[in-house]
Parts: sequence; C-alpha cells; structure tokens
Amino acid sequence: MIPAVAPLLLAAAGVVVLGIAAAILRSFGPGYRVGRLLAVAPRVSVAEAVQLAEAGTRGYVRIDGRIDSDAEFEDADHRPLVMRRTTIEWQPPSDNGPWTRFDQRLEVVPFVIREGLDDIAVDGGSIADGLVTVPRESMGTAGEVQEMVAAGIDPTARVRMRVELVSSVEHATVLGVPARAPNGAAVIGPGMGRPLILSTLEGDEAMRTLSGGATGRSRLAVACIAVGVALLVIAALWWIADALIGPGAATALAASPDPALRPGSDTRTSGNGPGLVGEPLLALLGVLGVGVVSLIASLTDVRFTRPR
Repeated sequence: MIPAVAPLLLAAAGVVVLGIAAAILRSFGPGYRVGRLLAVAPRVSVAEAVQLAEAGTRGYVRIDGRIDSDAEFEDADHRPLVMRRTTIEWQPPSDNGPWTRFDQRLEVVPFVIREGLDDIAVDGGSIADGLVTVPRESMGTAGEVQEMVAAGIDPTARVRMRVELVSSVEHATVLGVPARAPNGAAVIGPGMGRPLILSTLEGDEAMRTLSGGATGRSRLAVACIAVGVALLVIAALWWIADALIGPGAATALAASPDPALRPGSDTRTSGNGPGLVGEPLLALLGVLGVGVVSLIASLTDVRFTRPR
C-alpha cells in the first residue's frame, strides 16, 4: 500500500511547494507581471515594429533603442526629460504594512524610440505600472504636506515622495503592441490585455528594482520552484518504474503462452523478478526530507536576516 501511495504524496508535496513559490512571486505585486513580461516578450527591431503597425498585425513585442524627442523639458538639474512621474504615498506611524497612494502626477511629452534611421512613437501617456527606473525618494511626515493634513491624515504618518525620470539621452526597452495612430504614424502602446512597459535599466538591475531589493524572497521563490519540480519529476519516475517492473508487468508476462523463462526471472525463487534493490521508498523520502529542510532553512534565513 505504501509504495502505491508514495508517488501521489510526492506529487502532492510538489504541488504544495510550487503553490508556495507562486504566492511568494505574487507578493511582489504588479512588479512580478512586469518582470515576467520583460523576460519572455519576443524582441524585434524598430523597423519590424513599424512594419507590424503598418500591416495591422497585432503582437506584444519588445524593442530597444535610444529615446529621442523634440519637446523635452528640463528638471532642476537641467536634465532633458520626456517623462516625470511624481508619487506621494503615506503609511501610518505604527504600521509597517504597504504604502497608500495619496497623489500621483505624470508629466510626459511626445517621444520616440530610435534605432538607426528608424523610429516609432511611444504612447507614454498610457503608462501605468510598467515604468521601470531608479526612483528618487524623499521621506517626511504628513504634517509637512498641507493637502494631507486637510484630508484628515494623521500628521505623524510617514510620507514618501517617489520621483521617476526618463531622459532623452537614455537608451530604453519598450514592450507593447505596435499600431497605427489616428494621424497614421506608427506608435507602440498597451494592448492584448498587457501593459505598456518602459525600462531604462539593464535586465538584472530592472529585476532588482521590481523586487524592491527583496533578494531573500526572490531566492526563496527560486528554491521552492526547484524543489517542487524535483518532487514532481521523482513522482513521475516512480510511477513509470511501477508500470515497468511492478505487479502489472509481472501479470502481463505471466499471461504469455511462451513456456520459455521470463527475462530476469530466477529459477531459485518462486518465479518473481528481482525487483528494486534496497529501500527506494526510504531513498525518495530522504530526497523529500532534504527539500523540506532546505525550504525551512531558506524561510529562517529570510526571517532573521536583515535586508542590506
């Protein structure tokens, strides 16, 4: 009975561990979806994106190029900007939970992504959670913001202002659906149920920014995925082994009309094949134990190690 149930238990444990990994990834909020799209979206050239727009072919693609604009504006440090998003959030003084958005302002001018002699406009006004830059932050209290006091927010509440900038001298990665604008020009924007994403960071740096620096949780999610997949593979191999050398195979061989000895049979025994050597159940349970111990160790490390 135990050998028949063991693969099912291993598979169930694998599904549970993968569920834990999915929950950890979901805890990153919209950043998880943005990071996943950055990792899997197919890359095309700007010229190919323009061709898709002109042909009316819908597809969610990635393009890379230099930001360019004839209408950029300067910030206090005289940087030529095409986009600036300012977000004000607050958090109760006795709470370490998520931040609550109080206000958000987006300033954007028309700009394009250029690659060589080709360019395509970006629908920057429709960007939401897909802006990936290094934010500039400043901290304070609600008592320093008159609008927040007027809104009835506790004056001692913590306040955070995040400023995200996109300059016309930067290279960028843009994900979206190329299409024709009303004026006939090619433009890339959100579509097919997916957001417009603009990142001015390299791949690894973008992932660190999207995870908020929570490298412990990221590693724990990867560990859970590895353990979960390993458990499912072991369960599948166990089922295959049972099908090939288990009681079912012995019954099929016994029904053969050929009087010859069955391959692998031993005339010194009752006629059964040699079967598996040792204690495979204990070995597989040992693998499961190692996975569980690794998971507990990772959880302990994340719980008691302060983020750098």
